[in-house]
Amino acid sequence: MHMQSLAAAQKPSKIGSIEFLPVNLFASVMGISGLSLAWREAGKLFGTSAVIADICGILAIIIFVALSIGYLVKWVMHPQKVKNEFTHPIFGNFFGTITVSILLLSSVMGIYSQTAGQWIWMFGTVLTFVLSFVFVARLLKGNLNPEHVVPALLIPVVGTLDISVAGGNMPFAWAHEVNLLSLAIGGFVAIVYFTLIISRLVHHAPLPAGLVPSMMILIAPFEVGFLGYTNFEQRMDSFSSVLFYFGLFLFLVLFFKVFKKTVPFGASWWGVSFPMGALSNAALKYAMFTDSWPLTALAVIILALLSIVLLVLFVRTIGILLNGELLRG
Repeated sequence: MHMQSLAAAQKPSKIGSIEFLPVNLFASVMGISGLSLAWREAGKLFGTSAVIADICGILAIIIFVALSIGYLVKWVMHPQKVKNEFTHPIFGNFFGTITVSILLLSSVMGIYSQTAGQWIWMFGTVLTFVLSFVFVARLLKGNLNPEHVVPALLIPVVGTLDISVAGGNMPFAWAHEVNLLSLAIGGFVAIVYFTLIISRLVHHAPLPAGLVPSMMILIAPFEVGFLGYTNFEQRMDSFSSVLFYFGLFLFLVLFFKVFKKTVPFGASWWGVSFPMGALSNAALKYAMFTDSWPLTALAVIILALLSIVLLVLFVRTIGILLNGELLRG
């Protein structure tokens, strides 16, 4: 009887173990936050109800809290696992999804409490700058394997652009220079990283199937750059239009490379969500500026596509969580 009890206690949970909680799941918070902000933007353009935006915003907050608790437990119980993940040349980049999630949630929270939004933005800004410093310093150590030059490299450093996306309207006197700093770091590093990644994709072996969805991250510097630049400048010009249109072109190219039945489903699929969220927000903002029906129709199509993709990702992620695939070693 004692042996049976011991065996039952040692038997792994059907759902899996917290030690296998992947950090890239925080990308889901980025995607759902982006969807919330996109529906909020759609309300300005079409006068739609804020209910969908509110539901998505609350869901993003709940998921962030749940994932944060889960990852803290993983850190306490399996510190070596977290260290290995952070120092991994590919998966370590996904720690940037945590800091960018905080920045996007500052915009979501700011709708309900301006003070809370400001404090969350400041916290996220500090973490984002620290992480960008760490990852640029790591990259400059040299001897980087070309196979490790993947689109995920863009997340922790180019994520600094999200500081100005979320903080373009911050009332603090010092916020102007902080936003300029974020645009400087994110913008120029994006040029270097984008060139490195395209070179790797052209001259070396194709990405492993599990990393194929992350190719969509390549549009992020342009669409997030568009949002950050226009929020900071409080206007649109030809430069912002160029950013938007190139990101849109790249999305069309990558769409048919990423959304294929041959790519297996996993947590990495959430890598498509936040670039598409940025594109949707940018398209809605640009449609309001141009007041052109083709661009308005395009914004509607992209928002609908984003909503469908995120709903499918959410349902399928719950499915692989419950059947034990998500948290299985």
